[in-house]
Amino acid sequence: QVLLVESGGGPVQAGGSLRLSCAGSEMSFASYVMGWFRQAPGKEREFVASISRWSGGDTTYADFGEGRFTISRDNAQKTVYLQMNSLKPEDTAVYYCAAARIVSPSTSADEYGYWGKGTQVTVSS
Repeated sequence: QVLLVESGGGPVQAGGSLRLSCAGSEMSFASYVMGWFRQAPGKEREFVASISRWSGGDTTYADFGEGRFTISRDNAQKTVYLQMNSLKPEDTAVYYCAAARIVSPSTSADEYGYWGKGTQVTVSS
């Protein structure tokens, strides 16, 4: 069982930055592909970013995150991060961390078997 706990959300003004963290409990954390998803009120959950297992040398981003968001991982700390810059009001959502026993980064929520409870990000204009 993989337990994931997100932190780092909160209120921020447009143009500002936040770094989300997701701490995992699994001893083999490094062997999981990790992803971030978000869900805004009244909208479906959507993919944000994903990072490959082990060294994390391969990453994938949603179009809205390219150039603004950066996903990274620290396997020694069993933590994955999402650095978000130049935030916009439309980035307001609950952000979820997820883990998957797959080979490559994935944009599909169905491939992730473990999820955190989420952290709220609110961007004001």
